[in-house]
Amino acid sequence: MSDLKDRPPRSRFPVPELDGLPADIRERIAGVTEKSGFVPNVFRVLAHRPDEFRAFFAYHDAVMERESGLTKGEREMIVVVTSALNGCLYCVVAHGAIARIREKNPRLADQLAIDYTRADITLRQRAMLDFACLVCDQAADVTDEDFEELREHGFSDEDIWDIGAVTAFFSLSNRMAGFTDMRPNDEFYAMGREPAKPRPRLVR
Repeated sequence: MSDLKDRPPRSRFPVPELDGLPADIRERIAGVTEKSGFVPNVFRVLAHRPDEFRAFFAYHDAVMERESGLTKGEREMIVVVTSALNGCLYCVVAHGAIARIREKNPRLADQLAIDYTRADITLRQRAMLDFACLVCDQAADVTDEDFEELREHGFSDEDIWDIGAVTAFFSLSNRMAGFTDMRPNDEFYAMGREPAKPRPRLVR
C-alpha cells in the first residue's frame, strides 16, 4: 500500500501537479516546503485556480504578517476559535498546530477549539476572541459598545480592524476548505506537542 503522505491532497476538484504550476506559485510553495518540511494541502488545492491562489495568499499575508498590536500567536488563536465555530477541520488542525508553536503551549489549541472561555488565556485575549466570534457569527450586530469594550482592554482601533479582518478572511478560508473537502496534512497533528517522556529504565 502506498504511503499516505505520497497521495495528492483530498479535493473535489483537480489538484495540479507542482511541476505544472506557474513559476511564482512553485516558488511560493517551495518556500513553505523548505520551512515546514511538507506542502500544506491548502497550497495544492487552491492552486487549481492560480489567479485566486495569488489573491488569497496576498490577503493572507496582509492580515497575518503585518505589524500589529496583536501578536502572531493571538492571530492564530483567532483563526482556531472562529474556524471551530465554522466547523472547519482543516483550519482548526493546521492553525492549531501553528498556535501551539507560536504560544509555546501544547494544550492551547485543543482548549481553544472546544471552549476558549476555559482556555489558558488572558482576559484581554478572551475579549479579543469574544469579539472575533461576534464578527464570525453576527457581524451586522457589532456595536460601538463592542469597540469600547475592546479599547478598555488596550486594543487600538487598528487592532480591532485586525481582529475583524483575520476573522473575516478565515471565514472565507473555512468555506473554501469546506466545499472542496480539504483535509489537513497528517504532519499538523503532531506539531507543537510535548515530546514523549522517556520511560525510566528498570534497575534489577
